[in-house]
Amino acid sequence: MVSSETVIPLLFRWIHFVAGITWIGLLYYFNLVQVPFMKETDAATKGGVVVKLVPRALWWFRWSALVTVLAGLALMGAGGIHNTAIMIGATLGFIMLFNVWVIIWPNQKAVIRMTGDAVATKTPPPPEMAKHARRAYLASRTNFFLSFPMLLFMGMSAHFPQF
Repeated sequence: MVSSETVIPLLFRWIHFVAGITWIGLLYYFNLVQVPFMKETDAATKGGVVVKLVPRALWWFRWSALVTVLAGLALMGAGGIHNTAIMIGATLGFIMLFNVWVIIWPNQKAVIRMTGDAVATKTPPPPEMAKHARRAYLASRTNFFLSFPMLLFMGMSAHFPQF
């Protein structure tokens, strides 16, 4: 018979896994696909991407980040997983979550709003939009680089439980 002591950690692990794939997949999409595309495309296309695509992608990005971290915490609590590798990976995940909600999202909201206003009025976006875009970019790029050791430590914990 399957007990709740088995099913609950399995459920949290599955949620953590799927939400994590969504989060990191979007992080890689932004850094490897969207950023280079936006550098080489015309202003009209950029406006459409920022107003229509970016808000949808950022919705999934920020909520999958939160669900990943919450499910990971629940998994740690339910399964008693507390080895060093998990703790290092979790710490990197917390830093990345902070970047998503405190730096990337507020700055991207400003970029989306300013771009939408510029598209609606058929005027160039205000110059201060560049600082918001740069801050979001730098935090996203930081998360991109942090994702590699974070994934290493999270995956490593299953193979080296003593670490």
